Amino acid sequence: MSSTGLKPGRNDPCSCGSGKKYKRCCGLLAAAVPHTQILTPNEIGALVGLVNAGRLSDAEDNARALLNAHPDAGMLWKILGVALMRQGKDALQALRRTAQLLPDDAEAHGNLGAALHDQALWAEALVSLRRALALQPRSVDALLDAADALKALGEVREAVSFYERALQENPRLLEARNNLGNAFLELGRYADAAACYRIALEIKPHDAQVLCNLGNALRQLGLLDEALASIRRALALDPGLSVAHNNLGLALTAQGQREAAVTSYRQALTLNPRYLEALNNLGNVLSDLGQRREAVAVFRGAIELDPARAESHCNLGNVLFEFRRFAEAVASFRRALALEPEYALAHLGLAAALRMQGHAADAEASSQAVLAIEPASAAAISLLGELRADRGQFSEAEELFKRALAIDPGFAFAYFSIATNRKMTRDDDAWLRGTEALLAKPLPLRHEISLRYALGKYFDDLKQFDEAFSSYRQANELTRRYGSSYDRVGLSQRIDRIIKGFDAAQIRQLQSRGSASERPVFIVGMPRSGTTLTEQILASHPAVFGAGELTFWQSALTAYEAAEIKGGEGAALIPGMARDYLERLTALSADAERVIDKMPLNFMNVGLISAAFPQARIIHLRRHPIDTCLSIYFQYFSHLHPYANDFDNLAHYYSEYVRITDHWRAVLPARALLEIPYEALIEDQEGWTRRMLEFIGLPWDAKCLDFHQTDRVVITLSKWQVRQKIHATSAGRWRNYEKFLGPLQDLMNSTAQR
Repeated sequence: MSSTGLKPGRNDPCSCGSGKKYKRCCGLLAAAVPHTQILTPNEIGALVGLVNAGRLSDAEDNARALLNAHPDAGMLWKILGVALMRQGKDALQALRRTAQLLPDDAEAHGNLGAALHDQALWAEALVSLRRALALQPRSVDALLDAADALKALGEVREAVSFYERALQENPRLLEARNNLGNAFLELGRYADAAACYRIALEIKPHDAQVLCNLGNALRQLGLLDEALASIRRALALDPGLSVAHNNLGLALTAQGQREAAVTSYRQALTLNPRYLEALNNLGNVLSDLGQRREAVAVFRGAIELDPARAESHCNLGNVLFEFRRFAEAVASFRRALALEPEYALAHLGLAAALRMQGHAADAEASSQAVLAIEPASAAAISLLGELRADRGQFSEAEELFKRALAIDPGFAFAYFSIATNRKMTRDDDAWLRGTEALLAKPLPLRHEISLRYALGKYFDDLKQFDEAFSSYRQANELTRRYGSSYDRVGLSQRIDRIIKGFDAAQIRQLQSRGSASERPVFIVGMPRSGTTLTEQILASHPAVFGAGELTFWQSALTAYEAAEIKGGEGAALIPGMARDYLERLTALSADAERVIDKMPLNFMNVGLISAAFPQARIIHLRRHPIDTCLSIYFQYFSHLHPYANDFDNLAHYYSEYVRITDHWRAVLPARALLEIPYEALIEDQEGWTRRMLEFIGLPWDAKCLDFHQTDRVVITLSKWQVRQKIHATSAGRWRNYEKFLGPLQDLMNSTAQR
């Protein structure tokens, strides 16, 4: 979240409309008239008198008239420039000509620098201001303008020295004191910034802008009550100060009052709809509150206002990542980095998205790019830990998670990662204390959710089932706040359409357009039904590549259905779908004889898959219904599985899953579909592995029995479990929680094990 310090206007009686002070045209001006000119001191004095009397239009007209006769009179150009500036007109041509004709006039260079300053032409302004200061080193206005230019150009430390030089000349300069505080804010010297603002308030106790800036510095120092008091004083003095409403939102967010912060950000935007900092801050707090769809709209609005602002692209990428729209997130992060190559947060977001796309080496490189910019980034170090865990290097991963916590004890996701990547024990009391200490504080929603799930896992591992279920229930109740509702009627109607659109006759007809390739192998089933374990077993075979969970067929089915509605044109898409999918597999593995797509939710897309690949083999994992649903309830699936956080919805979803998989069993030939009971697989791993290899047309290989030793990347929530030898402890796990299960009990009767 961002906020910048305010710069008050200069309260000078001789200021132009912009609030910027310029030199009075008096004093030694007449003496500067070159002897070669015919102009008299009386003519110059008359023009100066018009300027000082405020008769600026008359001064402009008279100066122009005299310039017709004396085009190289530097003093006339100087007077014209001042008259134009004070009228708010474009004076740059006149000021540039003045500086050319009067190269030793400090005021000429200072006025040109000031005008360039006000047009944000910082580099050019700094050149003129340095010339002015070379001639008149103690010019307060030139020092202030040069400091502003240096700060705008990113030379904040040098800007500090210029502000301090100005204050040596006049310690009671309000603007210099305030802007020095702003520079200290940028440097992270928050105590120094607060001290500057306090001195500024001694000069002008009721300056709303300085009070607002003081509140911002106090917030950065963690003095939230004092920060809120200062910002609210500023708003009492100036309710229309949009930046104060933004800073109030930041302080409220820091206190955990996120709903109130939303109100403050919205008020800032009511006052200034183009306030980009407030837009980004609003989007971030909406995301923290689980209102991610609105957050996406807010960030897109910020990008529309200013496409060159890297922060907006990065924030959009973060929300798209939460929606698992990884390709779009990567594009957003890359746009941010094209604008700001040293943007650590964008490198971090890119690393996380690349990891989820399976590009582990690129994710590692992006994580290292973060650490090159911010060596103490807890988030980057923790992400490196996840990359190690993806490869089964759990000890090394945990060291990285602990290193992240040593840097930032409040980094919630490191606690989550430790719990999910090994079995917790009673020796983890330090982990427990840290987790509970964080949960005692106001946290962003996603942080609290992750810690509640982690705490549930801790108690489950310790067989404290009542405490475990209490934590899991709280996690699921919080997850429901993301606002993603489960549409039972909509799902049932969709499955009706799929069943009707892919009967046996239709599938056979579509298969004539499909590919004869036997390369793809699909593993489908409910989440948490053993699909990752099955992929790990098969991917241990030398002829098999495990591609993980590919999202291809969800969008393919949507496109097919749209074409069918348009006029029965879905069949024409089949050849292109098959070709595109094979290209995707080749990009992942050029030479593997079989490539496994283990997206569990492809159980919805089996009909279209069979149409596009008549020779493909589909393995369907089935697990005890209550064990399946309970395991889903115990996992942090975020908002992407809206049925997962309520037992009634879970029971309905499972029943619909049974209905559609019953349909596939009825319409597909036996050679296309192999069903594997999860409990049977863990009881007789070798027997079922032999059946699977035979089913997909591969010879037996004993490496499949040592699947837990296979060196490959696994990103799913089961990555730790699939690196363990097969054991039966997960079978019948539901009995530990039988008294809590309610609606899930009915699944025992309504969906008998097949």
